[in-house]
Amino acid sequence: MPETKLASALEALFDEKPAEYGDAHARLFQEFKDALNAGHARAAEPDPASPTGWRVNGWVKKGILVGFRMGSIVDMSIDPAKQPFLDKHTYPVKRFTPAAGVRIVPGGSSIRDGCYIGKGVTCMPPMYVNVGAWVGDGTMIDSHALVGSCAQVGRNCHVSAAAQIGGVLEPVGALPVIIEDDVLIGGNCGVYEGTIVRRRAVLGAGVILTRSTPVYDVVRGEVYAAADDAPLIIPEEAVV
Repeated sequence: MPETKLASALEALFDEKPAEYGDAHARLFQEFKDALNAGHARAAEPDPASPTGWRVNGWVKKGILVGFRMGSIVDMSIDPAKQPFLDKHTYPVKRFTPAAGVRIVPGGSSIRDGCYIGKGVTCMPPMYVNVGAWVGDGTMIDSHALVGSCAQVGRNCHVSAAAQIGGVLEPVGALPVIIEDDVLIGGNCGVYEGTIVRRRAVLGAGVILTRSTPVYDVVRGEVYAAADDAPLIIPEEAVV
């Protein structure tokens, strides 16, 4: 169905909170999850008219939350005797085929269904990508790295070992973490609370960015910080 119709249906279901979910609800949610997996439905997307350059799609976050409400805890274990895995049946592990063009190197990585992983993405073990995330073509997600719920990571980025790209699922109107194209996130970095890192920026190893982190620009003599109505934004081509 068209995106506007899908959005309206999910928002209505989010507000309705039915006592039971039927087959029609399951079909609606599957269509939504297909749109997430294909990259058509995004928790946030570029918007030149927005002060931040990005627009939050609250209906996408509502759809993800509906999935948690609908889900029943099931056994997803490959070998329950050695390692049990239990989760909501609505969010199993995402399935890939060679045609997806994604490298998932063996060794303990997990990618949750309901996220977009572009062609040429490399996933080094162990790493994790949560529901609602969007990872652009050619990006590397290194060992022990996290791409949290609804985080948006651009094309040709490098998310180094043990880096944490925080998730922002609630509140539904809150901007998720945004990593734009060609960004290098150094090892053990943490980017949280709706921070935006602009194109071609570099974060050195161990940098932590949150809404309460002021960043001093020694070149321009400016301080970048979040405000009540605006996130922390790291400028294009900055080195932090």
